[in-house]
Amino acid sequence: MRLSTLILFAIVYSSRALAIPPVPAAVTADPPPDAKFPARMEVIHVPTGAVQINGVVYVPSGPSAHPTFVFFHGLPGNEKNLDLAQAVRRAGWTVVTINYRGSWGSPGNFRFSQNLEDAQAALAFIRLPENAKRLSIDVNRIAIGGHSMGGWVAAETLAHQPSLLGGVTISAGDFGAIGLRVQDHRAEVVDLMNDNRESLNGVTGESMTDEVASHGKEWSFSTLAPELVHRRLLVLYSNDFVKPDSVALIDAVKAGGGSTISSDYVVTDHSWSDHRIALESLVINWLQTLPAHP
Repeated sequence: MRLSTLILFAIVYSSRALAIPPVPAAVTADPPPDAKFPARMEVIHVPTGAVQINGVVYVPSGPSAHPTFVFFHGLPGNEKNLDLAQAVRRAGWTVVTINYRGSWGSPGNFRFSQNLEDAQAALAFIRLPENAKRLSIDVNRIAIGGHSMGGWVAAETLAHQPSLLGGVTISAGDFGAIGLRVQDHRAEVVDLMNDNRESLNGVTGESMTDEVASHGKEWSFSTLAPELVHRRLLVLYSNDFVKPDSVALIDAVKAGGGSTISSDYVVTDHSWSDHRIALESLVINWLQTLPAHP
């Protein structure tokens, strides 16, 4: 093989390698066991709206309080990204997951507005001294994230919780923008909702459509962006139907002067089906850049 061909091959290979995020050890290897303070899983019941929603907490090994990552699932949440939760735990973070009211066995009826309330309730719950101690949570080092609808929940929550270290959105959907489309595309939005309400209690495609329509401007990323200009935000997006939502969020935050937003685009589907290691790596690498305090 010619030297020029070898050099070209090396350049091409290097450029491709640079496009792949460094894979942290936590993605591929278990940590050393700790017999005295082993890793564990805890079930939680978070009070919100006169009921208690279900949740699971993945606690890493070690005696001290850990930085904590709270993760919100999508609509309806068939892909819960629990492999991501496990990888983040292996990186030394306590990971908190919840099921919103009316979803996946949590009591009550499902409502989009209640998802935002449940996110706030989850943060309040883990900050209680007795819960923080039991779950090995450092209340001064909490970050959040979410996939799809959960990305919208995470963005809304990050905007209203200044004590959070930062937030991650993964293929986030702009539910305000969906609401704004209802006037001209109601049947289309109803079909979308009906296709994504398995495991949800107390809703129909029509009722879900009416709710997003009534909050269109309020819940849109364009309205939210000014509140995120000074927040640490990682926007991960893929080649899917909500790609324009993430692009619009990135552009709006940057247009407002945002300098602490970062983003990565990966050619994969909405669930990141064939890029799980890349997803875990991107999230963990970003978490490791967060400061010791807000």
